[in-house]
Amino acid sequence: MENEATARIWINRFLESAGWRLLPEGDRAANVQFEVNVKGEGNKTGQYADYVLLDDRGYPLAILEAKASGIDPLVGKEQARGYAQSQGCSWVLLSNGQVHYLWDLRQGNPQGIAKFPSPAKLAAMQAQQPSLTVKDGGSGYRVQPQTGSPRPQAGRSLGSILATEQVNADYIVLTQRPQYQSEVGWEQEAERSAYVRTNKLRFLRDYQRDAIHQLQAVAQTGQSRFLFEMATGTGKTLTSAAVIKLFLRSGAADRVLFLVDRIELEEQAHKAFKDYLGNDYKTVIYKENRDDWRRAEIVVTTVQSLLTKDKYLQIFRTEDFNFIISDEAHRSINGNARSVFEYFGGAKLGLTATPRDYLRNVKTASPKQRDPRAMEQRLLRDTYETFGCDSGEPTFRYGLLDGVQAGFLVNPTVVDARTEVTTALLSKQGFIVSYTDDDGKEREESYQQRQFEKKFFSPHTNQLFCRTFLENALRDPISGEIGKAIVFAVSRKHAGKLVQIFNEMADRLFPGRYQSNFAVQITSDIDQAQQFTTNFTNNNLLGSGNFLETYKTSKARICVTVGMMTTGYDCPDILNLGLFRPIFSPTDFIQIKGRGTRKHNFLDQLFDESLRAGVQQPEKVAYKLFDFFATCEYFEEEFDYDEVLKLPPLQRPPRKKPTPDPDLIDPPLPVGAYEYQGEDILESLKEETIGFAGMRIDRDFFRGFAEIVQDDPEIVAAVEAGQWDQVVDYVNRELLETEETPYSLERLGQAAEVDRRLTLREILEKIFGLIPRFKSKDELLEAEFAKFVEQYEPPANVVPFIKTFFKAYATSPDTRDIVDKRQFGALSTNAAFSTDDFRAIPQDYRTLVPQYIQDHLALETFAS
Repeated sequence: MENEATARIWINRFLESAGWRLLPEGDRAANVQFEVNVKGEGNKTGQYADYVLLDDRGYPLAILEAKASGIDPLVGKEQARGYAQSQGCSWVLLSNGQVHYLWDLRQGNPQGIAKFPSPAKLAAMQAQQPSLTVKDGGSGYRVQPQTGSPRPQAGRSLGSILATEQVNADYIVLTQRPQYQSEVGWEQEAERSAYVRTNKLRFLRDYQRDAIHQLQAVAQTGQSRFLFEMATGTGKTLTSAAVIKLFLRSGAADRVLFLVDRIELEEQAHKAFKDYLGNDYKTVIYKENRDDWRRAEIVVTTVQSLLTKDKYLQIFRTEDFNFIISDEAHRSINGNARSVFEYFGGAKLGLTATPRDYLRNVKTASPKQRDPRAMEQRLLRDTYETFGCDSGEPTFRYGLLDGVQAGFLVNPTVVDARTEVTTALLSKQGFIVSYTDDDGKEREESYQQRQFEKKFFSPHTNQLFCRTFLENALRDPISGEIGKAIVFAVSRKHAGKLVQIFNEMADRLFPGRYQSNFAVQITSDIDQAQQFTTNFTNNNLLGSGNFLETYKTSKARICVTVGMMTTGYDCPDILNLGLFRPIFSPTDFIQIKGRGTRKHNFLDQLFDESLRAGVQQPEKVAYKLFDFFATCEYFEEEFDYDEVLKLPPLQRPPRKKPTPDPDLIDPPLPVGAYEYQGEDILESLKEETIGFAGMRIDRDFFRGFAEIVQDDPEIVAAVEAGQWDQVVDYVNRELLETEETPYSLERLGQAAEVDRRLTLREILEKIFGLIPRFKSKDELLEAEFAKFVEQYEPPANVVPFIKTFFKAYATSPDTRDIVDKRQFGALSTNAAFSTDDFRAIPQDYRTLVPQYIQDHLALETFAS
């Protein structure tokens, strides 16, 4: 009893500190009642709720169930649920005086909280959704009789709230300019493009709407966590703005937290949300609005801002935000950042550009493992689990190749440039250095590409990199100067060297044009580096319009960085990227490559109408990716995506005593380092434009097979005659898995990078141009499910649940086995389809779906 009394004392204090008035029962000013007798379904007369919290009209708002200190408050969960239902409440507080939980009975589970919500806050949260009412003992709920305003009808789930909102292409535009359809600029079709551009109207693309519609559908299955996997440049920020509007406008949320992991992304998101949603909702950056952030509906902040001195625990309540979006989710939920993300209740959305399929079968158990894939695989796995996608399938996916094929993104032109030095560094033997050790013995030491600018230094190689880059870079289509570029260096010191070289070369190439403003170092040790990245995007870094006064483009043409501009950085007029360092991380490669994929029209920056007609190619149709360390080849040919890593223990490299130089101006080299003073020449230079098929990391094994097939007159004749049985049989016998050819159906399917098994006929149809591309597993399932719906016409309210069953049965052998054997209890541990999912399926469709799939689908097609 002593522990219970102690717990009550603390609970009373917490209630008072939150603004609740603990006065004797019957006092009109009181908004807390003690020991309330509860009646109702499952509750006998004589049972009492510890506390009933009242709204400003004196009606029950929440039940608070108290437990003795030392007892887990969650043990009173079901007891409190019964009390809450008997009182028509939809909120429950569980506490033992030390640990507290807040529970919305209409959705989700009890969420840990640091403080009790205030009366005003709880009332506001209650008003977002109709509350539960007293059960009438029949099939549903009835309204609890009372005087005054009627209480809301039966509670609604997150899914049902979101489903009421219609999201069309002009969803954002209706906030930007609500009356746009009645304005002359829109009504006149000839003026419409200019009208849209002038007013910066942002219409949602089809796939962006699909993402939102998929979120609405998934929410109706009871989920409150979602993951969007969208390639760089496909408009994650615009899509998330539409989702934010969906939550705010529908009443599913009253305040949104947008978490980023970099300062430049914070300002970028803030500006975007103001542009997209500013007419309806206020957006602030937390650190700039510490005193009045509560007046905003959208709060943008870095995770680091909230982590500093545990600020998120001291300043915020768990209920301050009821929708949280994590940008670059695989980063911002890592390590300590996860505690911030999980602290706040409500629905959660993750955004990521990192595909899951780059990392498979990597052993992560060994703490000594240092291959980058190990850590990245853990991050990706955690990301999918955190956002309720345990199966590895995000809520919505739209990849780079999807964007390229649809015309929204561009692929790179890869410039594979290798010097004598880098070719040696890339070889198995490495760059061999002969020297005499302290004992006078002749020795050799080998340096590999990983040691470039760390232990192996070559000033002439850096000079050659910069010269090759400038001689081959894409030019700006308006001004003719070097197109804007980002160069990625090994280290901050290396970045400084490259900037110096670039600026010296620019003085010789463009006399008088640049005063050491051509290239700029943007690394974390540079003052205002963060602002420099923004200025580069806005085309005013160190000035603008250097060649044409009426053309706004950054005077600084090259930003040299190490890692600051890799993720989330949006600068669509980038024309050149330079990999002046070797890269071994798939995630880093994807992110860096993504800086150039956005399309752009350079005429948007030209303000002299008389010059527009003379611009031959104003649209960005490609960008150049300069690769000096065979990075692209590594990820295309050498990187084993399926390899199970077995790494040898690290060995300390041999040390070489540096030769002292009394006239050395620069700091001495690190111990064991070597500086190559010889000349370097360009050994090879080739360009390859990446087509719709993409790279292997996004697609070449296919090419050799296609050439063989297309050169075979017997195959060509049979295809032209439509004799597919003959074609398939011939290719199977003569070309697949023979001693002379390396081709197999499985390997061809892997090279095609499709998430399902391909038939040989599909592959041949693609080779002969009879189909434009391979449809994904989900595309085939969506098309087949549409036929199913057309044939059986299920009720609209259960279509999302039937679709989940349809896809799970088609793709998951475990699910099929359970359903076919009617061992439904096993669904409780089934990852693809749960017991709750199955209960939501109408009885008739539990039989119709399996029968339809067995009759109409080739299940081997959907095997992974």
